Amino acid sequence: MQAIPQSHYFDARGVAKRFRHAAIFGALEALGDGETMRFINDHDPRPLLEQIIQRYQGQVRINYQQRNPEAVIIDFTIDVDARGTPVELPQAAMAGGGCGGAGSGCGCSGG
Repeated sequence: MQAIPQSHYFDARGVAKRFRHAAIFGALEALGDGETMRFINDHDPRPLLEQIIQRYQGQVRINYQQRNPEAVIIDFTIDVDARGTPVELPQAAMAGGGCGGAGSGCGCSGG
């Protein structure tokens, strides 16, 4: 996997679960237009992705780079001009349960 220009790395595996979503939103809000945050996690954070879609109304592009049991890697790219443009997740991302396993709650934030 190659590095991308203006990319910042966020490894959520080292952040306490109850702080993850707040830390991720803070990191996203610190990015400028065209910048990318390469997000690394120990599971597929589908509820978080839905929150990002709702909260940022199309201004954050979501692009899976890796999705396997070792790690999930997603590039989040800020696109200010895309405000209001619908963001759709890949169908593979929508299968199964919530963050960290089955059920509707997100294991990331303890909810």
